[in-house]
Amino acid sequence: MQLSDFSFDLPDELIARYPLETRSASRLLHLDVQGQYHDYHFTDILDLLQPGDLLLLNDTKVMKARLKGKRATGGAVEVLVERMMDKFVAHCHIKASNSPKEGAELFIGPDEVKVTVKGRHENLFIVEFSQSILDVLDKYGALPIPPYFNREAESIDTERYQTVFNDPTKLASVAAPTASLHFDEALLKKLEAKGINKTFVTLHVGAGTFLPVRTTDIENHIMHSEWCDVSDESMALIRETKARGNKVIAVGTTATRATESAAQANGGELKGWTGDTQIFIYPGYEFKVVDRLITNFHLPESTLLMLVSALSNRDNILNAYHHAVDSQYRFFSYGDAMLIDNLNVK
Repeated sequence: MQLSDFSFDLPDELIARYPLETRSASRLLHLDVQGQYHDYHFTDILDLLQPGDLLLLNDTKVMKARLKGKRATGGAVEVLVERMMDKFVAHCHIKASNSPKEGAELFIGPDEVKVTVKGRHENLFIVEFSQSILDVLDKYGALPIPPYFNREAESIDTERYQTVFNDPTKLASVAAPTASLHFDEALLKKLEAKGINKTFVTLHVGAGTFLPVRTTDIENHIMHSEWCDVSDESMALIRETKARGNKVIAVGTTATRATESAAQANGGELKGWTGDTQIFIYPGYEFKVVDRLITNFHLPESTLLMLVSALSNRDNILNAYHHAVDSQYRFFSYGDAMLIDNLNVK
């Protein structure tokens, strides 16, 4: 399949650069198993799910991973912590007028925390901090909100670019699992009262989620690597849900990639797994776990648009997206949501 197969026109004014006042106030577009779409409000998810269904939620927390600093010569730099390897060493993206060489020293904040470039790991820099990375991020970091917001992080993002159920011990993502941003405590309690179950998985979202696909033939694209953890307990709940005829609903593409990676790593068996995943889901992929997906609207020609097209199909997704544009739905991280049914699950 060609990259151009996943293109669509999106007016700039439909990009949601700020959240709504209330998390669950978003709209919801349901794409059913017949490929028909239906307009709802997000709180209608209560009526669209059944008692005994299972929600898969990603409990990662977003780091204040963006740091502004300078070179020894005074030139401005920006360091984005992608993955912490230990207390002092991380793999990072570095923006500077010239790419820093091994041994280069950078300085963060007024007390000039030293960051030394130790080498490269694929497209990332290996850097060593002179102080604890988490301490430096807490003191000087900014939330790495998506580039399409075209603004700096603001105070509203501190709360709203995190899920209400994030696990503080899992502070390692550089992007939010944005489908989960629609859930507030009140809605979660109503879902629980209806008998809809939930379980948590973890995928630490990397900055690669925003990188464009640069190959014309999508099968030549190489996915970025992300760490995930799916417990035996979560997979047991998935098996039990399917056995009684209920649906497994992934909340977001990250929960989808985590659980499908676990199944893939176990030869199709629904068992727990922890490790790095580069799973690339596009049309033709056979889902082992996910029956339905709650997700936001994604960028044209993105791997996330390809993933949702694998669950329904490309024509159904693009038809629904064209309807969303015509109906003024809000797009991307702070935008509205979709509920997509797996065409192969009746």
